[in-house]
Amino acid sequence: MTAKATYQFAGKTILITGGAGDIGKATAHRFAANGAAIALLDLNEPKMADVAGELKGYNVPVGTFGCDVTASDDVAKAFTGAVKQFGRIDYVFNNAGYQGVFAKTDEYPEDDFQKVIDINVVGVFYILKAAAQQLRDAGGGAIVNMASYAGVVGPPNMLAYAASKFAVIGITQTAAKDLAPYGIRVNALSPALIGPGFMWTRQTELQAAVGSQYFDADPKVVEQQMINSIPMRRLGSLEEVANGVAFLMSEEASYITGFNLEVTGG
Repeated sequence: MTAKATYQFAGKTILITGGAGDIGKATAHRFAANGAAIALLDLNEPKMADVAGELKGYNVPVGTFGCDVTASDDVAKAFTGAVKQFGRIDYVFNNAGYQGVFAKTDEYPEDDFQKVIDINVVGVFYILKAAAQQLRDAGGGAIVNMASYAGVVGPPNMLAYAASKFAVIGITQTAAKDLAPYGIRVNALSPALIGPGFMWTRQTELQAAVGSQYFDADPKVVEQQMINSIPMRRLGSLEEVANGVAFLMSEEASYITGFNLEVTGG
Protein backbone atom coordinates (compact mmCIF):
# COMPACT_ATOMS: atom_id res chain seq x y z
CA MET A 1 0.00 0.00 0.00
CA THR A 2 1.35 3.43 -0.96
CA ALA A 3 1.39 6.04 1.78
CA LYS A 4 -0.46 9.27 1.07
CA ALA A 5 1.85 12.24 0.54
CA THR A 6 1.73 14.66 3.47
CA TYR A 7 3.57 17.68 2.19
CA GLN A 8 4.68 19.88 5.06
CA PHE A 9 3.66 23.53 4.96
CA ALA A 10 4.16 24.52 8.61
CA GLY A 11 5.29 28.11 8.90
CA LYS A 12 4.05 28.91 5.38
CA THR A 13 1.05 30.93 4.25
CA ILE A 14 -1.16 30.19 1.26
CA LEU A 15 -3.55 32.74 -0.23
CA ILE A 16 -6.58 31.16 -1.92
CA THR A 17 -8.94 33.09 -4.17
CA GLY A 18 -12.43 31.68 -4.56
CA GLY A 19 -11.96 30.61 -0.97
CA ALA A 20 -15.69 30.20 -0.33
CA GLY A 21 -16.18 27.73 -3.19
CA ASP A 22 -15.88 23.95 -3.07
CA ILE A 23 -12.40 23.72 -4.58
CA GLY A 24 -11.11 26.64 -2.54
CA LYS A 25 -12.49 25.09 0.65
CA ALA A 26 -11.06 21.64 -0.09
CA THR A 27 -7.66 23.17 -0.78
CA ALA A 28 -7.78 25.24 2.40
CA HIS A 29 -8.48 22.09 4.41
CA ARG A 30 -5.62 20.26 2.64
CA PHE A 31 -3.07 22.96 3.47
CA ALA A 32 -4.33 23.67 6.98
CA ALA A 33 -4.08 19.96 7.77
CA ASN A 34 -0.39 20.20 6.89
CA GLY A 35 0.33 23.28 8.96
CA ALA A 36 -0.14 26.23 6.60
CA ALA A 37 -1.70 29.52 7.58
CA ILE A 38 -4.66 30.28 5.31
CA ALA A 39 -5.67 33.59 3.68
CA LEU A 40 -9.08 33.26 2.00
CA LEU A 41 -10.28 35.74 -0.64
CA ASP A 42 -13.84 35.77 -1.97
CA LEU A 43 -16.78 38.06 -2.73
CA ASN A 44 -19.13 35.86 -0.69
CA GLU A 45 -18.01 36.94 2.77
CA PRO A 46 -20.62 35.01 4.82
CA LYS A 47 -19.80 31.72 3.08
CA MET A 48 -16.09 32.48 3.37
CA ALA A 49 -16.55 33.03 7.11
CA ASP A 50 -18.15 29.57 7.31
CA VAL A 51 -15.09 28.04 5.66
CA ALA A 52 -12.84 29.89 8.09
CA GLY A 53 -14.88 28.44 10.95
CA GLU A 54 -14.35 24.93 9.61
CA LEU A 55 -10.58 25.48 9.68
CA LYS A 56 -10.39 26.32 13.39
CA GLY A 57 -9.84 22.70 14.32
CA TYR A 58 -6.46 22.69 12.60
CA ASN A 59 -5.11 25.33 15.01
CA VAL A 60 -3.51 27.40 12.23
CA PRO A 61 -3.92 31.15 11.57
CA VAL A 62 -6.78 31.95 9.19
CA GLY A 63 -7.74 35.30 7.65
CA THR A 64 -10.62 36.29 5.40
CA PHE A 65 -10.56 39.14 2.90
CA GLY A 66 -13.52 40.30 0.84
CA CYS A 67 -12.31 40.73 -2.72
CA ASP A 68 -13.65 41.22 -6.23
CA VAL A 69 -10.87 39.81 -8.42
CA THR A 70 -12.03 41.95 -11.36
CA ALA A 71 -11.17 45.12 -9.42
CA SER A 72 -7.43 45.76 -9.18
CA ASP A 73 -7.87 48.05 -6.17
CA ASP A 74 -9.71 45.29 -4.31
CA VAL A 75 -6.95 42.82 -5.12
CA ALA A 76 -4.23 45.21 -3.95
CA LYS A 77 -6.12 45.87 -0.71
CA ALA A 78 -6.59 42.15 -0.03
CA PHE A 79 -2.92 41.37 -0.58
CA THR A 80 -1.89 44.26 1.65
CA GLY A 81 -4.21 42.99 4.38
CA ALA A 82 -2.95 39.42 4.07
CA VAL A 83 0.70 40.47 4.26
CA LYS A 84 -0.06 42.70 7.25
CA GLN A 85 -1.73 39.79 9.07
CA PHE A 86 0.68 36.98 8.16
CA GLY A 87 3.95 38.78 7.49
CA ARG A 88 4.35 37.28 4.03
CA ILE A 89 2.64 35.07 1.46
CA ASP A 90 4.46 31.93 0.28
CA TYR A 91 1.92 30.35 -2.06
CA VAL A 92 -0.99 31.69 -4.12
CA PHE A 93 -3.79 29.51 -5.48
CA ASN A 94 -5.35 31.67 -8.22
CA ASN A 95 -8.64 29.81 -8.14
CA ALA A 96 -11.58 32.25 -8.43
CA GLY A 97 -13.62 31.64 -11.56
CA TYR A 98 -16.98 31.62 -13.30
CA GLN A 99 -18.21 28.87 -15.62
CA GLY A 100 -20.70 30.93 -17.56
CA VAL A 101 -23.79 29.84 -19.46
CA PHE A 102 -23.98 26.87 -21.83
CA ALA A 103 -25.00 27.84 -25.37
CA LYS A 104 -24.04 27.28 -28.98
CA THR A 105 -21.54 29.77 -30.39
CA ASP A 106 -24.07 31.60 -32.58
CA GLU A 107 -26.39 32.01 -29.59
CA TYR A 108 -23.85 32.80 -26.87
CA PRO A 109 -24.85 35.97 -24.95
CA GLU A 110 -22.30 38.76 -25.30
CA ASP A 111 -22.71 40.03 -21.75
CA ASP A 112 -21.97 36.59 -20.29
CA PHE A 113 -18.93 36.17 -22.54
CA GLN A 114 -17.56 39.43 -21.16
CA LYS A 115 -18.29 38.38 -17.58
CA VAL A 116 -16.43 35.09 -17.99
CA ILE A 117 -13.41 36.85 -19.49
CA ASP A 118 -13.44 39.54 -16.80
CA ILE A 119 -13.36 36.99 -13.97
CA ASN A 120 -11.36 34.14 -15.49
CA VAL A 121 -8.76 36.12 -17.45
CA VAL A 122 -8.61 39.70 -16.18
CA GLY A 123 -9.14 38.56 -12.59
CA VAL A 124 -6.47 35.88 -12.92
CA PHE A 125 -4.09 38.52 -14.28
CA TYR A 126 -4.75 40.93 -11.39
CA ILE A 127 -4.13 38.20 -8.81
CA LEU A 128 -1.09 36.89 -10.68
CA LYS A 129 0.48 40.35 -10.90
CA ALA A 130 -0.11 41.11 -7.21
CA ALA A 131 1.20 37.67 -6.27
CA ALA A 132 4.30 38.10 -8.43
CA GLN A 133 5.12 41.43 -6.82
CA GLN A 134 4.66 40.07 -3.31
CA LEU A 135 6.59 36.85 -3.90
CA ARG A 136 9.38 38.68 -5.70
CA ASP A 137 9.85 41.00 -2.74
CA ALA A 138 9.72 38.05 -0.34
CA GLY A 139 12.39 36.09 -2.21
CA GLY A 140 10.29 33.55 -4.10
CA GLY A 141 7.36 31.19 -3.80
CA ALA A 142 4.83 29.32 -5.93
CA ILE A 143 1.64 30.17 -7.80
CA VAL A 144 -0.94 27.72 -9.13
CA ASN A 145 -3.46 29.11 -11.61
CA MET A 146 -6.79 27.31 -11.96
CA ALA A 147 -7.20 26.31 -15.59
CA SER A 148 -9.46 23.49 -16.80
CA TYR A 149 -9.59 20.54 -19.13
CA ALA A 150 -11.93 22.84 -21.10
CA GLY A 151 -8.80 24.86 -21.89
CA VAL A 152 -7.19 21.77 -23.39
CA VAL A 153 -9.96 20.19 -25.48
CA GLY A 154 -12.50 22.98 -26.15
CA PRO A 155 -15.81 21.32 -25.16
CA PRO A 156 -19.01 22.15 -27.06
CA ASN A 157 -21.40 24.83 -25.81
CA MET A 158 -18.81 26.44 -23.48
CA LEU A 159 -17.24 29.06 -25.75
CA ALA A 160 -16.38 31.69 -23.15
CA TYR A 161 -15.19 29.26 -20.49
CA ALA A 162 -12.99 27.37 -22.94
CA ALA A 163 -11.52 30.62 -24.26
CA SER A 164 -10.79 31.82 -20.75
CA LYS A 165 -9.08 28.61 -19.69
CA PHE A 166 -6.97 28.37 -22.86
CA ALA A 167 -5.88 31.90 -21.92
CA VAL A 168 -5.01 30.85 -18.36
CA ILE A 169 -2.73 28.10 -19.66
CA GLY A 170 -0.98 30.59 -21.95
CA ILE A 171 -0.68 33.11 -19.12
CA THR A 172 0.87 30.41 -16.95
CA GLN A 173 3.49 29.45 -19.53
CA THR A 174 4.59 33.05 -20.09
CA ALA A 175 4.53 34.01 -16.42
CA ALA A 176 6.61 30.95 -15.54
CA LYS A 177 9.37 32.21 -17.83
CA ASP A 178 9.12 35.82 -16.65
CA LEU A 179 9.13 34.99 -12.93
CA ALA A 180 11.65 32.14 -12.82
CA PRO A 181 14.58 34.55 -12.23
CA TYR A 182 12.89 35.60 -8.96
CA GLY A 183 12.54 32.05 -7.69
CA ILE A 184 8.80 32.05 -8.38
CA ARG A 185 7.30 28.90 -9.87
CA VAL A 186 4.04 29.25 -11.83
CA ASN A 187 1.96 26.22 -12.79
CA ALA A 188 -1.62 25.50 -13.80
CA LEU A 189 -4.10 22.84 -12.75
CA SER A 190 -6.71 21.55 -15.21
CA PRO A 191 -9.45 19.46 -13.61
CA ALA A 192 -11.69 17.51 -15.96
CA LEU A 193 -15.00 16.33 -14.48
CA ILE A 194 -15.16 16.89 -10.72
CA GLY A 195 -18.02 15.71 -8.56
CA PRO A 196 -20.49 14.85 -7.32
CA GLY A 197 -21.81 18.22 -6.26
CA PHE A 198 -23.51 21.39 -7.45
CA MET A 199 -21.12 22.17 -10.31
CA TRP A 200 -21.27 18.63 -11.70
CA THR A 201 -25.07 18.59 -11.60
CA ARG A 202 -25.20 22.07 -13.17
CA GLN A 203 -22.98 20.98 -16.07
CA THR A 204 -25.05 17.96 -16.96
CA GLU A 205 -28.34 19.82 -16.71
CA LEU A 206 -27.16 22.77 -18.81
CA GLN A 207 -25.52 20.59 -21.47
CA ALA A 208 -28.77 18.62 -21.74
CA ALA A 209 -30.78 21.81 -22.11
CA VAL A 210 -28.71 23.20 -25.01
CA GLY A 211 -30.09 20.67 -27.48
CA SER A 212 -26.85 20.00 -29.34
CA GLN A 213 -25.81 16.90 -31.27
CA TYR A 214 -23.19 16.08 -28.64
CA PHE A 215 -25.39 15.34 -25.65
CA ASP A 216 -28.74 13.75 -24.85
CA ALA A 217 -31.68 15.80 -23.59
CA ASP A 218 -31.77 13.73 -20.39
CA PRO A 219 -29.22 14.97 -17.79
CA LYS A 220 -28.82 11.42 -16.44
CA VAL A 221 -27.77 10.20 -19.87
CA VAL A 222 -25.48 13.23 -20.22
CA GLU A 223 -23.76 12.22 -16.99
CA GLN A 224 -22.77 8.89 -18.47
CA GLN A 225 -21.83 10.42 -21.83
CA MET A 226 -19.49 12.85 -20.10
CA ILE A 227 -17.94 10.24 -17.80
CA ASN A 228 -17.37 7.96 -20.81
CA SER A 229 -15.30 10.73 -22.41
CA ILE A 230 -12.73 10.41 -19.60
CA PRO A 231 -10.16 7.61 -20.00
CA MET A 232 -10.45 6.65 -16.31
CA ARG A 233 -14.26 6.50 -16.61
CA ARG A 234 -14.89 8.25 -13.32
CA LEU A 235 -15.28 11.67 -11.77
CA GLY A 236 -12.37 13.34 -10.07
CA SER A 237 -12.85 14.44 -6.46
CA LEU A 238 -12.35 17.76 -4.72
CA GLU A 239 -9.68 16.10 -2.61
CA GLU A 240 -7.78 15.05 -5.74
CA VAL A 241 -7.81 18.64 -6.98
CA ALA A 242 -6.51 19.85 -3.61
CA ASN A 243 -3.83 17.16 -3.69
CA GLY A 244 -2.73 18.41 -7.11
CA VAL A 245 -2.38 21.95 -5.78
CA ALA A 246 -0.44 20.68 -2.75
CA PHE A 247 1.98 18.76 -4.97
CA LEU A 248 2.63 21.74 -7.26
CA MET A 249 3.30 23.97 -4.23
CA SER A 250 5.52 21.43 -2.47
CA GLU A 251 9.28 21.00 -2.37
CA GLU A 252 8.79 17.74 -4.27
CA ALA A 253 7.76 19.89 -7.25
CA SER A 254 10.55 22.45 -6.84
CA TYR A 255 11.81 21.62 -10.35
CA ILE A 256 8.42 22.18 -12.02
CA THR A 257 7.29 25.46 -13.57
CA GLY A 258 5.17 26.35 -16.58
CA PHE A 259 3.37 22.98 -16.27
CA ASN A 260 -0.33 22.21 -16.70
CA LEU A 261 -1.38 19.30 -14.46
CA GLU A 262 -4.57 17.54 -15.58
CA VAL A 263 -6.76 15.89 -12.92
CA THR A 264 -8.57 12.80 -14.30
CA GLY A 265 -8.00 14.27 -17.75
CA GLY A 266 -7.25 12.61 -21.06
